[in-house]
Amino acid sequence: MKSAEKPDESVVTDQDGTVGTADEAVETIQREMTAFARRARASAGRMHPELSLVSYTLLGHLEESGGCRATDLAAHYALDKSTVSRQVAALERAGLIERRLDPEDHRVQVLHLTDAGGRILAQVTESRRGAFRERLEGWPEDDLARFAAYLLRYNAAATQTPLRDAATD
Repeated sequence: MKSAEKPDESVVTDQDGTVGTADEAVETIQREMTAFARRARASAGRMHPELSLVSYTLLGHLEESGGCRATDLAAHYALDKSTVSRQVAALERAGLIERRLDPEDHRVQVLHLTDAGGRILAQVTESRRGAFRERLEGWPEDDLARFAAYLLRYNAAATQTPLRDAATD
């Protein structure tokens, strides 16, 4: 095996003194991020029974962006257009979003939150923040700041280098 192909065996130490290799740390990160994603999907239904995690995320983006096209949502979240189309249709039926003509190009429809969508989004967002506060209660402020910085760094890198699809490698 060439040196460039060798697994990274650098020693890493976490705060409680546990020592492992960088490869072991990456394995732990992958496992814990998967568990986090499963919990997030499961808890979304408890926050609001009719609002999936994907729906919540789409509503949040519409609020943050002030409205956008469905194709913009699909591109932003790297979702299939048909997936977004189904989610958008369900959110429209629930009265949480509405389509409006783009004032600059009347051929384009822009999705916007309705008042009801804004209320539900605010309610679910506050519930999620409360759950995070509860889970992170007792963490030192420095740990919270470091954790937030690591998440920002990780997500910024994800926009530059998306995960490879193992099926196409």
